[in-house]
Amino acid sequence: MSDPSRPPASPSSSELDQLPDRDREETAEWQASLDAVIRNAGPDRAVYLVRRVHEYAARAGLSVPGLLTTDYVNTVPAAAQPAFDGDVAMETRITALNRWNAAAMVTRGSRLGLGGHISTYASAAWLYEIGFNHFFRGKEQDGSGDQLFLQGHASPGIYARVFLEGRLSEQQLDGFRREAGGHGLPSYPHPRRLPWLWEFPTVSMGLGPLGAVYQARFNRYLQARGIKDTSASRVWAFLGDGETDEPEATAALTLASREGLDNLTFVINCNLQRLDGPVRSNSKIVQELEARFRGAGWNVVKSLWGEAWDPLLAQDTTGDLVRRLGEEPDAQMQTFAARDAAYIRKNFFVGDGLSALSATLSDAQVVELFENSRGGHEPLKVYAAYRAAVEHRGAPTVILAQTVKGHTLGSAFESRNANHQMKKLTMAQFRELRDVLDLPIPDSALAGDVVPFWHPGENSSEVRYLRERRATLGGPAPARRVIAKPLPEPAAQPFEALLKGFGHQEVATTMALVRLVKDLMRDGRTGARWVPIIPDEARTFGMESMFPTAGIYSPRGQTYDPVDADQLLHYRESETGQLLIEGITEAGSMAEFTAAATSYATHGEPMIPFYIFYAMFGFQRTGDQFWALADQMGRGFVVGGTAGRTTMTGEGLQHGDGHSHLLAATNPAAVSYDPAFAFEIAVIVRDGLRRMFGERPENVFYYLTVYNEPKPQPPIPAWPGIEEGIVRGLYPFRPGDPAVSGPRLQLLASGTAVHWALRAQELLAADWNVRADVWSVTSWTELRRDAMDADTARTRGETRVPFVSEALAGAPGPVLAVSDWMRQVPDQIGQWIEQDYYSLGTDGFGLSDTREDVRRYFRVDAESITVTALDRLARAGQVDPDTVDRARKHYGLDTGRSHTPS
Repeated sequence: MSDPSRPPASPSSSELDQLPDRDREETAEWQASLDAVIRNAGPDRAVYLVRRVHEYAARAGLSVPGLLTTDYVNTVPAAAQPAFDGDVAMETRITALNRWNAAAMVTRGSRLGLGGHISTYASAAWLYEIGFNHFFRGKEQDGSGDQLFLQGHASPGIYARVFLEGRLSEQQLDGFRREAGGHGLPSYPHPRRLPWLWEFPTVSMGLGPLGAVYQARFNRYLQARGIKDTSASRVWAFLGDGETDEPEATAALTLASREGLDNLTFVINCNLQRLDGPVRSNSKIVQELEARFRGAGWNVVKSLWGEAWDPLLAQDTTGDLVRRLGEEPDAQMQTFAARDAAYIRKNFFVGDGLSALSATLSDAQVVELFENSRGGHEPLKVYAAYRAAVEHRGAPTVILAQTVKGHTLGSAFESRNANHQMKKLTMAQFRELRDVLDLPIPDSALAGDVVPFWHPGENSSEVRYLRERRATLGGPAPARRVIAKPLPEPAAQPFEALLKGFGHQEVATTMALVRLVKDLMRDGRTGARWVPIIPDEARTFGMESMFPTAGIYSPRGQTYDPVDADQLLHYRESETGQLLIEGITEAGSMAEFTAAATSYATHGEPMIPFYIFYAMFGFQRTGDQFWALADQMGRGFVVGGTAGRTTMTGEGLQHGDGHSHLLAATNPAAVSYDPAFAFEIAVIVRDGLRRMFGERPENVFYYLTVYNEPKPQPPIPAWPGIEEGIVRGLYPFRPGDPAVSGPRLQLLASGTAVHWALRAQELLAADWNVRADVWSVTSWTELRRDAMDADTARTRGETRVPFVSEALAGAPGPVLAVSDWMRQVPDQIGQWIEQDYYSLGTDGFGLSDTREDVRRYFRVDAESITVTALDRLARAGQVDPDTVDRARKHYGLDTGRSHTPS
């Protein structure tokens, strides 16, 4: 019954207040019952009951808000742990061997000053071993297996395991971080450096989790479109709790839950330490992460405490222990792991109940609780957490596993703030480690200055067990396999349409490229392989015509009536859609592109990703991901739309891209082009398809910049070797008029600047009797790379002439280069040109105005090119200096005003 002395319940701020209370007396009775529990059993009991009722309501199917955090204990209690499918003693010996060899590898390398990381793998060893022995599927069953995004700093432990398997030799282990000779091992997971082993580069930190989410999504995309059955593939991403501070690490959590990616598992090694100290010194990172992931819709499994805690938690009938575990900040928990029993008893087991509990424990048991008994260090606890993850349906799972950084490495390493920078153990510490791990290594083997690697032998029970487990799971892991599967050459018609030009119609190169891709997507042999990826700018690039035909991928299809359903180009989502429209996220789009660009290796299914973005926001915003793409050896087309610093009228400083080609030039795998005409695009794309997806595929990706400015699109000139020139980076587009009798020079231009150069050619001839030859430079960067290759060949005694030097050899007059990019872009080739070489460009910040006035501002318009050309001729003594002054005044360049005489 309700308490008549209790006043009526006051309204709260809950959303339920908007609903009328149909039975206020019943509501008051529930509240009074809670009051009674608080008075008689205390607030902790009241909280316990409310949480249990809440959980029961959720299990009963009631729609109740989810709890963001749970108690600071294991999600899977001891009584609910599944039976272990393996030999714990055997796996303990295998893990011990891997711990030893990982530490030995880094220590031996550190003698040469090479560095390395020991403590991360020491904390995470069981997280990996349980996965390798029981969960991670290899590629020998369906060609895909599981995709493993492994924590970079733990790579020594992975190498140690691969060594035990027999896939690495002792000589290779001794070459850790010694790659120049060609037989060493890279520091981290670098597929380009060790292409038979690593699949996914995960350093820089943060990119691995983001890539894992989109990899899991792309797996579903492949299946939905009938390309590959990926239903058995699971993506595992390993990261540290400190790594979650990187924005990319948690950027795509809601995507994973929104699309129900239950083929995805994050394993976060919560050793409570980042590189310099505690992750959350004054709070609890595990609880913070649980709230973040639960709030994003993920299933959360916590594995915090080892078996030594189980009997204590069973005796905790008052909840004092659970509450105490939840109260202590992380930095204090680290301190407990490094202190003696007396300190722990005094500072943790506070109060009569906890003091009585600790009285049943020896000093060694008290120390064991905090030093070693963590959920991430015990195979049965880790196994239970992994089993809960793979059996969960409808949402991705994150496992929060608590460990001690530097576990088993001794008191000098364990839980120490500096252990990330500690690169080696002394021989005395190795003897201690041997004893802790119970390894059969004699003292005689540790008598020298170099610690030995230890292998039990090819026919040992440990190696046989390890190989049997991997055979059951489908072969070795990690492993990268590439099975040649060239794509057939598409039909010629789409390319021929661009080669013929567009007659009198002016067309932007963006539109020409989109038309080509749209036609190629209709190709009966390879059309389904195209993966268009757009970060919410499809209409900007004129791609909305693909909406109703190709469809936009959505695992839920289209559950609504689109507002434009009655229009021809309506928005259409589909479970089998081909377009990937990622929203305003270049990082997400780039992660999706990487998954598609490496599908040839991950799944044995080559796809042709086509990622088009606002040029200013591509390489600049996600340059680290482009570097990882190169490491992962991705293949595909990246397109910077609305390129150039002067073509985006009105957009201003943050939208004018004058430097992405400079950024792309720093990436060795990026083959960059700045085409001026549709026919150049046709030649470049066809060459890219051959190089990346033909009989002898190369591990490169293509970067094309295209413009939104409509311009004439002529047919391809009939010069001999023009296609070779387009591909290699330079060809003569329009020679000067032989009837012009005056001085002569060469104008080199790329992209939209070719049109300014052509106009300057006319002004020079008509106004100043100067003959200019106009060259189209399709790629400044490819010209530079060819020249550098020629230089390298000369150091070997070979004779090679750079293509740009050969093409311009003997060309009369100075050479003037111009583009819609910073001058550093055309300056890349200056040292290989025999003539006087000068460049014009758009250095500085962009600004808003008309195209004409912005080009005059940067001095790259046709009149500015004309005056600069005359100036270079004057410096060479071929025209009178007064001519330059007269030209400045004639074109209004002496005042800065924009003026083009009639």
